[in-house]
Amino acid sequence: MGSLEGYSVLVTGGGSGIGQACAAALLADGAAVTICGRTAEKLEMAASELAATPGGAVAWVTADVTAEPEMEAAVATAVEHGGGRLDGVVANAGGSRHLGPLVMADVEAVRATVELNVIGAFLSLKCSAPFLADSGRGSFVGISSHAGRDSFRFMGAYGAGKAGMDHLLRVAADELGGVGVRVNSVQPGVIATEIMGAITGGSPVLDSYLAEIPLQRVGEPEEIGALVRFLIGPESGYITGQAISIDGGQSLRKGADYGAFAQAAYGADPRWRLVGD
Repeated sequence: MGSLEGYSVLVTGGGSGIGQACAAALLADGAAVTICGRTAEKLEMAASELAATPGGAVAWVTADVTAEPEMEAAVATAVEHGGGRLDGVVANAGGSRHLGPLVMADVEAVRATVELNVIGAFLSLKCSAPFLADSGRGSFVGISSHAGRDSFRFMGAYGAGKAGMDHLLRVAADELGGVGVRVNSVQPGVIATEIMGAITGGSPVLDSYLAEIPLQRVGEPEEIGALVRFLIGPESGYITGQAISIDGGQSLRKGADYGAFAQAAYGADPRWRLVGD
């Protein structure tokens, strides 16, 4: 792939894991990258590490993706850092506030999960779209999940949030295509990030993953970063409205089973009988 010199990109949730790997891939090809997240200390540390990447320049700004004024400010920072333009957004901020049976879930935890993944992507798109249109080569990439496509037992709230994100971005691709803005989402499988360490370090859940992955291994954050860099750059100029799996082939089979974690947390609850074996 060629250079991203002159590109300006905002990466939400850029302080660690997949977000930081995406930022590194973009920087390496010359883009000016702004990372945002909720924790200043984490962002400052990530920016220091990213600054060692030969290529573009990095900046950081704190922002909660579910708060519109904060996302407006984050976009403004990215535009300023990019010399008055914004060419790409990687909407990586997401996660789950509930892991366990849906029938035992706290409604506020489910609501927070859906808000983080759907509203977070929506506000990232809403606040950045005018600048992406003005750039003439705008590309928006949402980091979704294979769990938004297939059933992962006891990850229902998260899966619903990611499925909502994917559909939202498909509609956005349809609406924004006329002004030249491309919108896609990426659906990673199990990736060796810090937050997934309890799984990838060895667990019955990891066994459940590997049994359904044709390539029989866990993915690396840099592999997601490489795909995202492609979707931001000009090489993918005719790709929009897609949800692209990057999961070692797991989506050919079925999702993982988080039953071992869920049973440890909820197994003593009499409602556990509702979830079966």
